[in-house]
Amino acid sequence: MEPLTTSYPLKYSVHKARIFVVFLSMVLCTTILCLLQLRFFKPKIKDFYSFEVKDSRGRIISLEKYRGKATLVVNVASYCQYTDKNYIALQELHREFGPSHFTVLAFPCNQFGESEPSSSQEIESFAKGNYGVTFPVFHKIKILGSEADPAFKFLIDSSKKEPRWNFWKYLVSPEGKVVKFWRPEEPIESIKPEVTSLIRQIIMKKREDL
Repeated sequence: MEPLTTSYPLKYSVHKARIFVVFLSMVLCTTILCLLQLRFFKPKIKDFYSFEVKDSRGRIISLEKYRGKATLVVNVASYCQYTDKNYIALQELHREFGPSHFTVLAFPCNQFGESEPSSSQEIESFAKGNYGVTFPVFHKIKILGSEADPAFKFLIDSSKKEPRWNFWKYLVSPEGKVVKFWRPEEPIESIKPEVTSLIRQIIMKKREDL
């Protein structure tokens, strides 16, 4: 008598093989899609002007409005040994070169000697009333530690230079890249040539685009 045979094990193996092929195809397709995304849909590299900040009243402001200009970004304070000298120099710089191609952007910070204790609106009033500033004074921020403002953190990370006191200055190009930095004790005369060079490039580019 011939032994009883069945095709069940064979059919089961074929079914498993088909499932494996389908799974392998799905993995392969997913991998290809990921590679295509990396190739054609690269995330936009952030620059300084891609960030949003708050004005002195707490309203959201896009820094995109300053793209195309040279900007000098400064962490300011109202009660510091450098306050008078720097506010006067910054306003002089802004008046001489701004506002079409250049502007100063002031960010109050209370992390150095607690020399900026007032509210953001009080700080803005202080700067305008005592020094006649016409450049923007933004909302008070932190620039160090885990709560550091992202826009200012970008400046620090890009320059590899972390402020050690008030009135550190970062010159940002029209494209949003950090060009140079200065410490609070450095004279305004050392900044002017760099600002002049950037403005000259801006004007030349505009002429070429005409």
